[in-house]
Amino acid sequence: MELSGIVAYLVSLAIMAGIYAIFCLGLNIQWGYTGLFNIGIAGFFCIGAYTSALITTPKPTGVYAQYVQQIFGLNLPFIAGLAGAALVCGLIAFLIGFPTLRLGEDYLAISTIGIAETVRLIFNNEHWLANGPRGLMGLPQPLQGLVDPRHYNYIYLVVIVFIMVIIYLLIERGIRSPWGRVLRAIREDEISAAMSGKNILNFKMQSLVFGAMIMGIGGALYAHYTKAISPSVFTPLYGTFIIWVMLMAGGSGNNKGAILGAYVIWGIWTGTKFMTDLLPYTLKARAPYIRFLIIGILLEIILIYRPQGLLGEERKVSKLIE
Repeated sequence: MELSGIVAYLVSLAIMAGIYAIFCLGLNIQWGYTGLFNIGIAGFFCIGAYTSALITTPKPTGVYAQYVQQIFGLNLPFIAGLAGAALVCGLIAFLIGFPTLRLGEDYLAISTIGIAETVRLIFNNEHWLANGPRGLMGLPQPLQGLVDPRHYNYIYLVVIVFIMVIIYLLIERGIRSPWGRVLRAIREDEISAAMSGKNILNFKMQSLVFGAMIMGIGGALYAHYTKAISPSVFTPLYGTFIIWVMLMAGGSGNNKGAILGAYVIWGIWTGTKFMTDLLPYTLKARAPYIRFLIIGILLEIILIYRPQGLLGEERKVSKLIE
């Protein structure tokens, strides 16, 4: 492979890892700082991607309208798609939070994964909403006309990194404030936090909504990178469990760890593809399952030998700068 091809491959890897890092930052607010056991990340991933797609694409007309069915087509700019994805995900998280946040950890996990699958099936079965299982194609990309299409990924990598840094700084500012310390108190001992006069449900709701909004932005960034989405993309494996592995690997309760874990695990995940390509022909058909096995073994090793993750939790977060 030529050097230009290797660089292009690494850039695409960095883009996907950056998108997953944004999901990890959202999950870190919910689980790492508040202790909310959310296994419905794929639902917010799906909602964010479809919301941005429906806001930024034009409504189909002419012959094309016979094949693509979608209720919206506002043809608004990319930034409007990101904002819409965040707002819709936040609103849905708010509505979901009322019946679910009073549940215990295990029941919260069961309910959230059920809601995520329900969201995916709605987009799959309701053809009028977003073209059903065929999905949407031709999504616009920001700053697309500035460079040759062959080099566009460099521009999009800058966009991803810029948004990721902004989200990281906002979370750091919030976590190192009294609001963030209340979230950590709820995670450590909910009863003690309530005895201190804190409204537990209110703070849990804020954590769920804020994390979901960040996940919605991640979904929108994924949609505009791939330029095509369908319900088959938002499965629990790619939309939820691999994100949990990333956060656990990097360090739950540490935003730097969330980003590091996303890049490390995505690098391993893509690297296993080259490993499975070396398998004999008789095992080629089983290659995807072998990749799942490798990731599963990796998670077990992390939980046994490094349960705190690569960086571990930051125990002292009262000041932004020491």
